[in-house]
Amino acid sequence: MISSYWQNIKSAFTTSLSGLKTTFKHFVEARHVHKPVGISSPDYFSQDKGIMTLSYPHESLPIPDNGRYKLHNEIDDCIVCDKCAKVCPVDCIDIEPIRAISEIGKTSDGTSKRIHAAKFDIDMAKCCFCGLCTTVCPTECLTMTKSFDFSEYDVDDHTYSFATMTPLEILTKKKELEEFEATKKKTQVATDPAKTESKADSEPSLEKKKPAKPVFRPRPMIKKKKDGDA
Repeated sequence: MISSYWQNIKSAFTTSLSGLKTTFKHFVEARHVHKPVGISSPDYFSQDKGIMTLSYPHESLPIPDNGRYKLHNEIDDCIVCDKCAKVCPVDCIDIEPIRAISEIGKTSDGTSKRIHAAKFDIDMAKCCFCGLCTTVCPTECLTMTKSFDFSEYDVDDHTYSFATMTPLEILTKKKELEEFEATKKKTQVATDPAKTESKADSEPSLEKKKPAKPVFRPRPMIKKKKDGDA
C-alpha cells in the first residue's frame, strides 16, 4: 500500500512536469507575434511559432484582390441598362432611370450614355454574393470588392446609394423629358393629321353589342287518335 502511494505521487509529478515543460516552451516562443500573412504568401506555413491571435480591427489577414464581398458601382461608367436589377435573385438592386432627350456622355469603354440614374441603391443586407449582377454588366462598372467588414448597428444602413443626381436635377430632367415627348407628339399630329384620324377611326369600339334574344315559338298540339275513331 505504501509503495503504490509513493508511485502515484511520482507518476503525478512526472506527468505534471511533462505538461509544464510544453507550456513553458510555448511561453518562451510567444515572445514574438505571428505576422498576418495571406495564404498565398510563401511564408504562410513557415510561421508555426509565436502568438497567432490578431488584434482585430487594428490587425487583419490580407484579403485577396479578387475577393467577392461588398458591391461597388462606378456610376460614371453605368448606362442604367437595368440588367443587374433584373438578374438579381433577391432583388437587392433598386434603380430609377430617366431617359435623356439626347446623348449625355460616354463611358470609359466608349459606350454612349442616354439614361440618367435618378436612383441606384444596393441593399447589401439582402445580397447573397452570387456575382450574377457583375457578370451581366455590359460596361463592367458593377464589381465585387474585397471590402468584407461593413457591419452596421442599423440594418437600414446596409443600403448604399451610388446615384449622384440631386432632387432638383431629377425634377429638371423629368420635366425636360415630358416637354420633349409633348413636342414630339404635336409634331407628329401636325405633319400627318390624316394618319392620326384614321388611326382613331380604326380603333375598335368599346361598346359591345348585346346578343339578340332567341324567339321561342310554341309547338302545335297534336291530338291522339282513340281506338273508336276512323
